Amino acid sequence: MEFRHVLFLVFLAAALHVHLRGKVRFSLKRALDFTVLLAPLNSLMVLFSRAPTQPYLDPRSFPDLSPLAANWQLIREEALRLNDDGAIRAAAGYNDVGFNSFFRTGWKRFYLSWYGKEMPSALAHCPQTVALLRQIPSIKAAMFASLPPGAKLVRHRDPYAGSLRYHLGLATPNDPACYIEVDGQRYHWRDGEAVMFDETYIHHAENATQQQRVILFCDVERPLHFAPLRWFNRFFAKHVMAAASSQNVEGEQVGGLNRLFAGVYRLRLKAKALKASHRGVYYAGKWLLIAALLWLLFW
Repeated sequence: MEFRHVLFLVFLAAALHVHLRGKVRFSLKRALDFTVLLAPLNSLMVLFSRAPTQPYLDPRSFPDLSPLAANWQLIREEALRLNDDGAIRAAAGYNDVGFNSFFRTGWKRFYLSWYGKEMPSALAHCPQTVALLRQIPSIKAAMFASLPPGAKLVRHRDPYAGSLRYHLGLATPNDPACYIEVDGQRYHWRDGEAVMFDETYIHHAENATQQQRVILFCDVERPLHFAPLRWFNRFFAKHVMAAASSQNVEGEQVGGLNRLFAGVYRLRLKAKALKASHRGVYYAGKWLLIAALLWLLFW
C-alpha cells in the first residue's frame, strides 16, 4: 500500500471520529462539507486534549478565567453602554465568515479581541474589559454577543477543535426559555454565571423570551498534552484563525479570509439558489468538489 493511500485511510478514520463524537449527529449529507478537511487536525486536538472530552466543562477547572466572573458587573456596565449605543450589531457587509449565517436570525456582536488582533474601538469603549482579557493569555478571542427576543441559532458545530467556548451571562432573561443546547444537553444563561462547552459538538440556541440576552463570549485555548501540538495549535491560531478577523467600525482591519469571503460569497449566493431549485444537483456538485480535493491531496 502506497504512503498516500495510508494517509487517506488516516484521514477517513479521523473524519469518522469527528462525525461519530457525541450523541447528536448530522446526517451524512450535512456532515460532508468542507470543514471535513480539518478532521485530522480536530482528531489530534480531541485525542490529546488535557480537558475532558465532553460537551460541557466545569469553568472552575480553568482558574485563570475566574477574574471574568469576579468582575461580571463591571463587564456588564461596558457591554450595556455599547448595547444602548447600537454598537453590538451585525456585520455591515460580507466580512465576517465565521458568523455570517447567524446575522440572518438577529444575532449581533462587538469584538473585543480576535486571535492576537486587538480592536481600537474596543480599547476606546470598553477599556476595563479589555484590560481584564489581556491578563488571561489562554483567551484567544472575545466579544460581546447578543441574542434578541425570538432569535434562534440553528444546529451547527464549529470547524476547528483548538479552542473551547466560554460564556459569561451579563444581561440575560434568567429563564429556561433562553438556552443553549450542546449535544442534547440544555443550559440556560444566568446573570453573573459562566458556562464552558466544547463547540465542536453539535449545538444550537434560542431566545424564546421577550428579553434580550447579552453575554461575554470567549474562545479559550484548548489545553493539550505534548509541546509540539500546543505549538501547532498556536501557529494555526496566529496564521489561520487570525485571518478571519472582522471589524466593529469602518477603518478597522479585516483579515484576509474575510476579504476573500466578500468575493466568494457571490458564488455562495448562486450555490444557494441552485440548492433551492435543484437540491440533488447542488449536493452532487458539492460532493464531487470535495472528492476532487481529496483526490488531489491523496492520489
